[in-house]
Amino acid sequence: MSLLVLLNSFLGVDYYDNDFEKLVFKFAITFIFILIIVRGLYFTNSKKKEYAFSFFMLGIVIFFISFTLKKFELGTGMALGLFAIFGIIRYRTNTMPVKEMTYLFIVIGVSVINALTNKKVSYAELLFANFAIIIITYAMEKIWFSKYKTPKTEAKQSIIYNKVELLKPENKAQLLTDLSQKTGSEINKVKIDLIDFDKNTAEITVYWAIEK
Repeated sequence: MSLLVLLNSFLGVDYYDNDFEKLVFKFAITFIFILIIVRGLYFTNSKKKEYAFSFFMLGIVIFFISFTLKKFELGTGMALGLFAIFGIIRYRTNTMPVKEMTYLFIVIGVSVINALTNKKVSYAELLFANFAIIIITYAMEKIWFSKYKTPKTEAKQSIIYNKVELLKPENKAQLLTDLSQKTGSEINKVKIDLIDFDKNTAEITVYWAIEK
């Protein structure tokens, strides 16, 4: 304890204050609700581990940043500006799909709300806001839109294929499996455009489904 007192006198910073209990309590709330949103709702449907990891860690880090900045008492303008900055985060390597962007916004919203609430907002109101977000997200994901599948369209590509024997009608299953393994896409249809028996190759068009 004497070391802490010494550090306090040297740095001029309290090693403990009454906000610590609030930090722990609010972090516990944030952790639980982000876990439900990311692991319970998003990951169980998408199975996209890289997005789930990013959502979870971003939510936790944003909570601590927001709670720390709140100590400076920069006001509502700071909160809105911070929320806007986090709200436009995107990954530079790939364009994030709309659904993933929505989940990112939800996670950021929960983190910022929990971190920046003050004495004017009761814990009952805070918990109600968190539960409302969870319930509505669950209803959207599992009930209201669960029976509607994302429309798919077909993409095609012409390629030169060197296994002519698989082009026979009786070898269709093997042909689709071989093409799917080579292209990395689930091929569902093949059109034979030209067969060159001298070179033992064929020009074919392959078709696979993609989401709009």
